[in-house]
Amino acid sequence: MLQYDFENSVGYWICLAQQSHQRALNDELAPHGITFRQAQVLGCLVLDSELTQSELANRLSIEPPTLVGILDRMERDGWIARHSCPDDRRKKLIRPTAAAEPVWAKIAACGLAVRAQATDGLSERQVTILKKLLAKVRKNLTTPAIVGSTHGG
Repeated sequence: MLQYDFENSVGYWICLAQQSHQRALNDELAPHGITFRQAQVLGCLVLDSELTQSELANRLSIEPPTLVGILDRMERDGWIARHSCPDDRRKKLIRPTAAAEPVWAKIAACGLAVRAQATDGLSERQVTILKKLLAKVRKNLTTPAIVGSTHGG
Protein backbone atom coordinates (compact mmCIF):
# COMPACT_ATOMS: atom_id res chain seq x y z
CA MET A 1 0.00 0.00 0.00
CA LEU A 2 1.23 3.49 -0.86
CA GLN A 3 2.11 5.61 2.14
CA TYR A 4 3.28 9.17 2.71
CA ASP A 5 3.46 11.36 5.80
CA PHE A 6 1.16 14.14 4.59
CA GLU A 7 0.86 15.76 8.01
CA ASN A 8 4.56 16.71 7.86
CA SER A 9 4.52 17.83 4.21
CA VAL A 10 4.91 21.57 3.70
CA GLY A 11 3.54 21.16 0.16
CA TYR A 12 0.43 19.41 1.46
CA TRP A 13 -0.40 22.28 3.84
CA ILE A 14 0.36 24.94 1.23
CA CYS A 15 -1.96 23.19 -1.26
CA LEU A 16 -4.76 22.85 1.29
CA ALA A 17 -4.46 26.51 2.26
CA GLN A 18 -4.37 27.61 -1.39
CA GLN A 19 -7.46 25.55 -2.25
CA SER A 20 -9.36 26.98 0.73
CA HIS A 21 -8.28 30.50 -0.18
CA GLN A 22 -9.37 30.07 -3.80
CA ARG A 23 -12.74 28.62 -2.74
CA ALA A 24 -13.36 31.50 -0.31
CA LEU A 25 -12.44 34.09 -2.95
CA ASN A 26 -14.67 32.39 -5.52
CA ASP A 27 -17.54 32.55 -3.03
CA GLU A 28 -16.93 36.28 -2.47
CA LEU A 29 -16.61 37.06 -6.19
CA ALA A 30 -19.57 35.00 -7.46
CA PRO A 31 -22.34 37.45 -6.44
CA HIS A 32 -20.56 40.10 -8.56
CA GLY A 33 -20.40 37.85 -11.64
CA ILE A 34 -16.62 37.63 -11.46
CA THR A 35 -14.67 34.37 -11.62
CA PHE A 36 -11.46 33.57 -9.79
CA ARG A 37 -9.58 33.33 -13.10
CA GLN A 38 -10.88 36.73 -14.25
CA ALA A 39 -9.71 38.18 -10.94
CA GLN A 40 -6.29 36.60 -11.49
CA VAL A 41 -6.03 38.06 -15.00
CA LEU A 42 -6.91 41.55 -13.80
CA GLY A 43 -4.54 41.15 -10.85
CA CYS A 44 -1.66 40.34 -13.18
CA LEU A 45 -2.56 43.32 -15.35
CA VAL A 46 -2.79 45.63 -12.34
CA LEU A 47 0.75 44.54 -11.40
CA ASP A 48 2.23 44.85 -14.90
CA SER A 49 -0.30 46.96 -16.86
CA GLU A 50 0.31 44.93 -20.03
CA LEU A 51 1.22 41.31 -20.73
CA THR A 52 1.21 38.96 -23.69
CA GLN A 53 -1.25 36.07 -23.71
CA SER A 54 1.64 33.62 -23.28
CA GLU A 55 3.01 35.57 -20.29
CA LEU A 56 -0.45 35.53 -18.70
CA ALA A 57 -0.86 31.79 -19.32
CA ASN A 58 2.54 31.13 -17.72
CA ARG A 59 1.80 33.29 -14.67
CA LEU A 60 -1.58 31.68 -14.14
CA SER A 61 -0.23 28.17 -14.81
CA ILE A 62 -3.00 27.44 -17.30
CA GLU A 63 -3.01 26.23 -20.87
CA PRO A 64 -3.20 28.97 -23.53
CA PRO A 65 -6.50 27.66 -25.01
CA THR A 66 -8.10 27.88 -21.55
CA LEU A 67 -6.85 31.45 -21.18
CA VAL A 68 -8.23 32.41 -24.60
CA GLY A 69 -11.76 31.55 -23.44
CA ILE A 70 -11.35 33.66 -20.30
CA LEU A 71 -9.92 36.57 -22.30
CA ASP A 72 -12.71 36.31 -24.89
CA ARG A 73 -15.33 36.77 -22.15
CA MET A 74 -13.39 39.61 -20.54
CA GLU A 75 -12.98 41.34 -23.89
CA ARG A 76 -16.69 40.87 -24.66
CA ASP A 77 -17.50 42.49 -21.29
CA GLY A 78 -15.15 45.37 -22.09
CA TRP A 79 -12.68 44.66 -19.24
CA ILE A 80 -9.62 44.09 -21.42
CA ALA A 81 -8.39 44.98 -24.89
CA ARG A 82 -6.03 42.97 -27.08
CA HIS A 83 -3.44 44.82 -29.14
CA SER A 84 -0.83 43.60 -31.58
CA CYS A 85 2.70 43.61 -30.24
CA PRO A 86 4.80 46.16 -32.15
CA ASP A 87 7.85 43.86 -32.03
CA ASP A 88 6.03 40.68 -33.09
CA ARG A 89 2.66 40.94 -34.86
CA ARG A 90 1.89 37.32 -33.94
CA LYS A 91 1.80 38.21 -30.23
CA LYS A 92 -1.19 39.83 -28.60
CA LEU A 93 -0.73 42.29 -25.74
CA ILE A 94 -3.47 42.38 -23.12
CA ARG A 95 -4.34 45.62 -21.33
CA PRO A 96 -7.12 46.44 -18.88
CA THR A 97 -9.66 49.03 -20.01
CA ALA A 98 -11.30 51.83 -18.04
CA ALA A 99 -14.36 49.57 -17.73
CA ALA A 100 -12.24 47.19 -15.63
CA GLU A 101 -11.69 49.79 -12.89
CA PRO A 102 -14.98 49.20 -11.02
CA VAL A 103 -14.55 45.45 -11.53
CA TRP A 104 -11.09 45.63 -10.00
CA ALA A 105 -12.48 47.65 -7.07
CA LYS A 106 -14.93 44.79 -6.36
CA ILE A 107 -12.15 42.20 -6.71
CA ALA A 108 -9.92 44.14 -4.31
CA ALA A 109 -12.76 44.44 -1.78
CA CYS A 110 -13.44 40.71 -2.02
CA GLY A 111 -9.72 40.02 -1.66
CA LEU A 112 -9.54 42.14 1.49
CA ALA A 113 -12.54 40.31 2.96
CA VAL A 114 -10.93 36.92 2.28
CA ARG A 115 -7.61 38.18 3.66
CA ALA A 116 -9.36 39.18 6.89
CA GLN A 117 -11.06 35.77 7.07
CA ALA A 118 -7.80 33.92 6.37
CA THR A 119 -5.85 35.80 9.04
CA ASP A 120 -8.59 35.87 11.67
CA GLY A 121 -7.05 35.15 15.06
CA LEU A 122 -3.50 35.88 13.89
CA SER A 123 -1.58 38.85 15.25
CA GLU A 124 0.09 41.34 12.89
CA ARG A 125 3.40 39.80 13.90
CA GLN A 126 2.18 36.30 13.03
CA VAL A 127 0.93 37.50 9.63
CA THR A 128 4.30 39.14 8.97
CA ILE A 129 6.12 35.94 9.94
CA LEU A 130 3.77 33.84 7.78
CA LYS A 131 4.46 36.03 4.74
CA LYS A 132 8.23 35.87 5.36
CA LEU A 133 8.11 32.10 5.74
CA LEU A 134 6.08 31.64 2.56
CA ALA A 135 8.45 33.99 0.70
CA LYS A 136 11.37 31.86 1.88
CA VAL A 137 9.65 28.65 0.76
CA ARG A 138 9.00 30.24 -2.63
CA LYS A 139 12.61 31.42 -2.93
CA ASN A 140 13.84 27.94 -1.99
CA LEU A 141 11.70 26.42 -4.71
CA THR A 142 12.69 28.92 -7.41
CA THR A 143 16.42 28.90 -6.68
CA PRO A 144 18.46 26.03 -8.11
CA ALA A 145 18.89 23.33 -5.48
CA ILE A 146 22.28 22.70 -3.97
CA VAL A 147 23.49 19.20 -4.79
CA GLY A 148 23.38 17.00 -1.71
CA SER A 149 20.84 19.18 0.10
CA THR A 150 18.20 17.18 1.95
CA HIS A 151 14.92 18.74 2.99
CA GLY A 152 11.52 17.22 3.70
CA GLY A 153 8.68 17.89 1.23
